[in-house]
Amino acid sequence: MQNQWASILNPLLTSPLVNGLLLTDISLKAGTTSINHKLGRNLIGWFIVGINGAAEVYDKQASNQTPQLTLQLVSNAAVTVNLYVF
Repeated sequence: MQNQWASILNPLLTSPLVNGLLLTDISLKAGTTSINHKLGRNLIGWFIVGINGAAEVYDKQASNQTPQLTLQLVSNAAVTVNLYVF
């Protein structure tokens, strides 16, 4: 039984999604906004879990000089978002 639980739980516990953080009430301006993602390591990914308006949002991580510290997002409108970063 113990081996069976380990084979089920270990993949879940090592998933990058499980080790993420929810960042709330992040204000994005029209243009580029740099956000401290607080992960203490390079960001693997992110997604919006809440947004208070219509906006197109994408990242500039390919050219980010500090990926271990920040997430750079570009928005076409000023909005407030909740982000899950992992």
